[in-house]
Amino acid sequence: MLCLKGFGARCCRPRQPLRGWWRVWSPAGAGAGAARGYWRSAEHGLVASTWDLDHHFVHRSLIPTLHFQPSLPRLPIPELEHSIKRYLAAQKPLLGDDEYRKTEKLAMAFKNGVGKELQRNLVELDKKNIHTSYISGPWLDMYLSSRDPLALNFNPFITFKRDPQESYNNQLVRATNLTVSAIKFRNSLRSHILEPDIYYVNPEWNKSKAFKRFLSFLPTSVSWYGAYFAEAYPLDMSQYVYLFNSSRIPKQGKDELFSDHGARHLLVMRNGHFYVFDILDPIGNILHPYEIQAHLINILQDGETIAEYPLGYLTTENRNTWAAVREQLLQAGNEESMYKIDSAIFCLCLDSFSIQDSSHLSHCMLHGDGYNRWFDKSFSLIITGDGSAGINFEHSWGDGVAVLRFINEVYTDSTKHPAVVPRSTAAVLCSTNVEKLEFRLNESIQSAVTLARHKFDKQRHRMTVKPFEFRKFGKRYVIQERMSPDAIFQLACQVAAYRHFGKMVPTYEACSTAGFKHGRTETIRSTTIYTKRCAQAFTTDRKKYNAKELRKLIESCSKYHKFLQMEAALGQGFDRHLFALRYLAECRGDLMPEFFQDPAYQYINHNILSTSTLSSPSVFLGGFGPVVPDGFGIGYNIYDYWFGCNITSYLEKDLDDFLLGLEGSLNDFFDVFEGRSLK
Repeated sequence: MLCLKGFGARCCRPRQPLRGWWRVWSPAGAGAGAARGYWRSAEHGLVASTWDLDHHFVHRSLIPTLHFQPSLPRLPIPELEHSIKRYLAAQKPLLGDDEYRKTEKLAMAFKNGVGKELQRNLVELDKKNIHTSYISGPWLDMYLSSRDPLALNFNPFITFKRDPQESYNNQLVRATNLTVSAIKFRNSLRSHILEPDIYYVNPEWNKSKAFKRFLSFLPTSVSWYGAYFAEAYPLDMSQYVYLFNSSRIPKQGKDELFSDHGARHLLVMRNGHFYVFDILDPIGNILHPYEIQAHLINILQDGETIAEYPLGYLTTENRNTWAAVREQLLQAGNEESMYKIDSAIFCLCLDSFSIQDSSHLSHCMLHGDGYNRWFDKSFSLIITGDGSAGINFEHSWGDGVAVLRFINEVYTDSTKHPAVVPRSTAAVLCSTNVEKLEFRLNESIQSAVTLARHKFDKQRHRMTVKPFEFRKFGKRYVIQERMSPDAIFQLACQVAAYRHFGKMVPTYEACSTAGFKHGRTETIRSTTIYTKRCAQAFTTDRKKYNAKELRKLIESCSKYHKFLQMEAALGQGFDRHLFALRYLAECRGDLMPEFFQDPAYQYINHNILSTSTLSSPSVFLGGFGPVVPDGFGIGYNIYDYWFGCNITSYLEKDLDDFLLGLEGSLNDFFDVFEGRSLK
């Protein structure tokens, strides 16, 4: 544990448990020394300074965290003509000839009529709000205005890989290490020394201190351009402000986001009970890890039975229902306890059970049993009895880019520089300052909790989650074949859906627009005329094509998919643009244009396949619920040598059929790549 050479804790792990440790702090007000903790051994005296300033941060960036924010380019508003053209191209494979002609007529009338005025007004509003993007406000409003429960409908999950050293996957050890690393990330962010998000075309620039030092000297008004000329692309980091000390507060009609960045306490949930303790001292330094571990031991020993009325169930409710019950909670005298939940740095959920398999892990991280979650927190760190760990996050404040970055940093720091070691005796620090939150619950609140539980249990038991792995080839093989790995997996989903439904279905692939100020996401419409031809060739018409012809069809799909990816990443999709125009018409109180009332417009937004890639070296799996009752939620990873995905559905038999089709499609592709004809 005690590292004398500054190499971090992993290189100095003791073979024997530590005994007889207590803490001695340097005098208050001694500058940097005030942040150094010293540990003494009853047998050996003063050993080392192990908790100096550098141990409070994941790293110290040469470039300030928000250095590029003022000069980030603004998200462009596409030309209306181009968005209509893209929209019709996406509708073509979904509609019959007569339906398409009707939709085309409505689209042209919109483009030449009321759409022109809406476009002009949208551009004028955008010019008045140069500090943000045209989609940021409407997109946030969409999330906060929805009255559907967060669990299963909105909150995604991402799981960490296990610690490479199995002994560090003990629940207490891993919870302490991940929590400390998360707070170190928070401190780096708050101190503006977290490395900015930058996409480097040339990875060598990422390793160059000279290049980063050059960028740091550039004025913030032009810093983005300096990086751009070296083919380094800084990303928007405005979402990070809500990562810590934040919650979504239920309100009638529309929720609110709440933050209190001055709060220093951690929220811990155990069997539906709530506990808080200050994890930062008054000047922002992290408590020593073994003190944090002692607090967690205290909580684990206290919360052995499930709370009689677990309030966590309320966060699984319809948002208006939850808003009304929350008001009752406040009126009953629970203001202080609710504030401590809302303002906590984040929520740590300590589950009492162990994970059985990948499907059980997904269920646990996506929704759990309900009583040991607070789905309104910006994110919750979940640790099970066997040390499996993951993040469940509220989606309104941000997207996967910020959360994946956080997960990567926390996983790397916790495994390379663990704060505590197995078999240590933190329990000797028996004097802890853990506060168990108590609530005054009247009969009405108790009834609301019971009702929420019944509704949630019924809904979660309808949800099916199944993992899928395909091991014959992966990213390297596809790149070797000069095609896009993402396009190949998306095409496999299209062929599988065609086999299952007998037609092409609306498909949503999320694409980040974080390259722009306050960018959110854009939709890649993976269902195209190219994937339709390919799906028909691999199903109903497969005897008509040889391997060479099928390969050309796959190549055309890959090429067009890469084009759609590029358009979306550059803010040139059509979904967000049309959404903003519709939102503007609603806000003005206008009669809704006939274009938006077209059944074809409703259908293309009924996304049967909702997909998102979660590829990361720190991630084991991730996922989210289907966005429509008859659809699939597909979170997928593309590895060097295999594909993996996690699929959710409310229709178990349909999901089994779809998975068979997905495996069959990838097998067919492999045969084609290998030059074999289909049977």
